Amino acid sequence: MTPAAPPAPRTTDSADGAAPEQRPYRVLLVDDQELVRAGIGTILGLQPDLEVVGQAGSGREGVALARSLQPDVVCMDVQMPDMDGIEATRVLTADPSVRAGVLILTTFHDEDYLAEALDAGASGFLLKNSRPEQLVEGVRAVAAGDALLAPEVTRAVIARAVRSRRGPGGETGATPGSTSPEVAALTEREHEVLVLLARGLTNDEIAGELVLGRATVKTHVSNVLMKLGLRDRVQAVVFAYEHGLVGG
Repeated sequence: MTPAAPPAPRTTDSADGAAPEQRPYRVLLVDDQELVRAGIGTILGLQPDLEVVGQAGSGREGVALARSLQPDVVCMDVQMPDMDGIEATRVLTADPSVRAGVLILTTFHDEDYLAEALDAGASGFLLKNSRPEQLVEGVRAVAAGDALLAPEVTRAVIARAVRSRRGPGGETGATPGSTSPEVAALTEREHEVLVLLARGLTNDEIAGELVLGRATVKTHVSNVLMKLGLRDRVQAVVFAYEHGLVGG
């Protein structure tokens, strides 16, 4: 895999009216294994556009640090003492003072864990045995506001999430390929953006596919989420699979 170009670092206004100062994306590591945190920190620390600003050994400590440090991304383990990563994710995504996206890093292939993290509001999932460049790209993607589902777990996450929403008869309430009222409310362009989201494309990739500016794509993504009543891009992926807009 060729590493994706890093997104433009965020900027802060200069007090003297000079050009805005670029700053790297701020990352918080939450994992109960110090050796794992050290390894991830080393990998991310080599990137000029990423800065590890804190480390926590439990979910509860991670929540406290996320509130005080205001990182852009929280790399979250699942099984930890005091408060596990699923509950910590739920607390952070429900807190309006925290703007960070949560990237779940786990050794577990168990789809129940992944579906719970999805419902808790995680922005992405990666396995801890992912390649270093996948980790870097994943952090950048979440920092840029994109969803990230590792290829190894995408199918399990989507299948589990869809099954969890089926009724007693095994139906989701929407016939695959049918046009629900929510989908019908989308413009043709928004429909195209939703399908590309479900296929795992980033905003930059969608912009290239549809020959649009990135800012225009961001507006379309926001409109899709608003019209469908969805919290984030990951939920949009699940919605598209549920409604037969992409293949299962």
